[in-house]
Amino acid sequence: MLPLFSCGQVQELHPELGWTVDKTLQGEIEQLKHEKYCEEFWKGKSGQIDREKLSKEETITLDSCGIDLPEYWSINGIGCSWYCGGGQDSLSASSVLLPNKSNTYAASNAHDLSYKTAWVEGADGYGIGEYLIYHVQPTNPRITEIIVVNGYVKSEQAWKENSRVKKLLMSVDDKAYAYINLEDSMAEQHFKIKPLGNDPKDWDEMEKLPVWTMKFEITEVYPGDKYEDTAITEIYFDGIDVH
Repeated sequence: MLPLFSCGQVQELHPELGWTVDKTLQGEIEQLKHEKYCEEFWKGKSGQIDREKLSKEETITLDSCGIDLPEYWSINGIGCSWYCGGGQDSLSASSVLLPNKSNTYAASNAHDLSYKTAWVEGADGYGIGEYLIYHVQPTNPRITEIIVVNGYVKSEQAWKENSRVKKLLMSVDDKAYAYINLEDSMAEQHFKIKPLGNDPKDWDEMEKLPVWTMKFEITEVYPGDKYEDTAITEIYFDGIDVH
């Protein structure tokens, strides 16, 4: 059997803050309007476009509509990433908050690569002891970075009103692996780790190994201004063995 990770003292991980999420519902509406405008612009164009024959306004439109935009809330955007070859098999949670109108809070929201959705635990109080479990295929590329988007970042209001995680206990195959210390921030939080997963040097042997798990358990929170419910927008990964 190939080693999954080296056992040892439970480590304390602290983040490097990345991009601060500044998406808004109004911004989504504006992008959809722009995409519709570009659709209408391209309807009247075919073949090679001669820029010299365009008006100044048409040239500006051509330049703005000639850029491929990712889905507004997308985390990975356009292009290839570790997810071209990576990703978990399935995701489950200890509890889930009941839907509110069109808003759902399923475990899968924590790994849908979208800033718009979030997993929100459904237990009484602040959700201490509630958790997410990522089920990972043995042939999955190794993970070297964990990225957490803490709280409900679809808007600043939602982020402030709901509780956020202060500390997670990460376990691998039910063995304590690390405490993940989170800032009370809307920024992406990056945690570097040693390669986690199975070494692909012997693919045939690796395929025989069982699915392995990562568990992220809430141990401390930053209380929300309005709700006790604790939210995590995303826990996603980067790594090696893909390119």
